[in-house]
Amino acid sequence: MSSERVPVELSKGVNGLEKIILRETRGSSAEVYMYGGHVTSWKNEHGEELLFVSSKALFKPPKAIRGGIPICFPQFSNHGPLEPHGFARNRLWSIDTDPPAFPTNSSNKAYIDLILKPSEEDMKIWPHSYEFRLRVALGPGGDLMLTSRIRNTNTDGKPFTFTFAYHTYFSVSDISEVRVEGLETLDYLDNLLNKQRFTEQGDAITFEAEVDKIYLSTPTKIAILDHEKKRTLVLRKDGLPDAVVWNPWDKKAKAMADFGDDEYKHMLCVEAAAIEKPITLKPGEEWRGRQELSAVPSSYCSGQLDPRRVLQGS
Repeated sequence: MSSERVPVELSKGVNGLEKIILRETRGSSAEVYMYGGHVTSWKNEHGEELLFVSSKALFKPPKAIRGGIPICFPQFSNHGPLEPHGFARNRLWSIDTDPPAFPTNSSNKAYIDLILKPSEEDMKIWPHSYEFRLRVALGPGGDLMLTSRIRNTNTDGKPFTFTFAYHTYFSVSDISEVRVEGLETLDYLDNLLNKQRFTEQGDAITFEAEVDKIYLSTPTKIAILDHEKKRTLVLRKDGLPDAVVWNPWDKKAKAMADFGDDEYKHMLCVEAAAIEKPITLKPGEEWRGRQELSAVPSSYCSGQLDPRRVLQGS
């Protein structure tokens, strides 16, 4: 076999759906389905999967894929009149052959540009003209970067408003051994209590029951410490002030047809989002929201992140 890795490859995925495989020279990889512009895999250089996709995920339009990184647009969850999480995650995207200029690391060849525009059917439920450009890139160190650019292309002079989330499902060894750092003392809306507002108490967030919270005015960096895997997943974000933390726990897991009864133990959603203050774009205006995911070895002895390791991004 040739040692030369093709950085970008078009391929057929589950049920014949088209997907793009990105590969980095050191061995990390990512997979993106054209259906939903949906990242379904992100592996480190050792071939370990860092995202969770349910074993019962259907990969059958019009159902969204359960796991990976669904894109919630133009609506997060039920925060509006559309179907929950909007429609971008169950539309067929296209490869953007002529994306506008992009400040990019020129040495980085493992990336793909996708684009979504509204169909006539979409215009009936959300009557706005837009261009949604998504770049998925794999950095030299195996970091996964998603950049969304949404432009209002209405010709009738009308602005539009949307909410947004990268609904990232991380793979974890055991949810009861995981902690999330960076959201301590922040206000959140509790989706399990009718979106009431509370303030997070105490230390890092740990899990012993169903959680569905929208944290507000969050820092640009959030860390997920996985004790058993001795790994820390770091989420950095830009243009996305909120962060959703979700785990369905046992009862909800059993109620979802496309989710295994016990799979909640091995996943955690931490989502970079813009929900509390919806984004409004006038015609011609563009919004940009970016998230970068990296995995670093973590020393757990102090119970804290080793800041040197994360800052150097080793």
